[in-house]
Amino acid sequence: MRSSLEIFDLDTGESTVVLQTDRLIEAPNWSRDGRFLVVNGDGRLFRVDLDAPGLSEIDTGFAKDCNNDHGISPDGTMLVISDGTRTGQSAIYTLPIAGGEPQPVTEKTPSYWHGWSPDGRTLAMCAQRDGSYGIVTIPVGGGEETRLTDAQGHADGPDYSPDGEWIWFNSSRGGTMQLWRVHPDGTGMERITDDDRVNWFPHPSPTGDGVLYVAYESGIEGHPRDKDVELRLLDLGDGSIRTLLPIFGGQGSINVPCWHPGGRRFAFVRYARP
Repeated sequence: MRSSLEIFDLDTGESTVVLQTDRLIEAPNWSRDGRFLVVNGDGRLFRVDLDAPGLSEIDTGFAKDCNNDHGISPDGTMLVISDGTRTGQSAIYTLPIAGGEPQPVTEKTPSYWHGWSPDGRTLAMCAQRDGSYGIVTIPVGGGEETRLTDAQGHADGPDYSPDGEWIWFNSSRGGTMQLWRVHPDGTGMERITDDDRVNWFPHPSPTGDGVLYVAYESGIEGHPRDKDVELRLLDLGDGSIRTLLPIFGGQGSINVPCWHPGGRRFAFVRYARP
């Protein structure tokens, strides 16, 4: 078993295995109706129906090099993918939720999608522009980009709060990789965590009261896979942080939005130790 796709329940504190496979799968998204998950593997996307779990390939047209930065639109009708088939490096496209020919949002590279605004109009991505990786937004139909961070350190993993007031992300601009947030117009930037862990991929819950993220051990560079990490939850009410689950994972475990629409469960992938 290489990959174990699982669901964690905040109320019980327990995880349930959905699917185990010998192939490498990554980055589960939860459908808006709560009935299925979307994961990637071997450059393809797959649907995993929760009532009969299995890997059912989604038609992504020409896109055969999909990475783990993909997601579902707020209204549940569209997919966004990050794919390098035509460009050689990751670019961003949209397509119908059931599959179809991808339509370009931006073919500037490298661009990695991470967040979809709650009103459905804007995408947030990690993009390398002018030599540095930062947080960039773009209209869902394509157009002018807006860069929200400067070149002070690497910034990655943007995801919107459910009210659309904040974009959460991780950045090393303070010296180590920690969680930050900024308003979509680029104002009000603030550092949220400040500890000895290496913190990545913040995902605000649909209920707006917490932020899920992955915490690497101190000293880790980047966001590698196959590491001992912790899935942690930041309480936005009192600021406390609790470890929900230690896993062997990292890259691929929760790269993209993974919450159930009800906000009490989330999907993740853990990996087998070599």
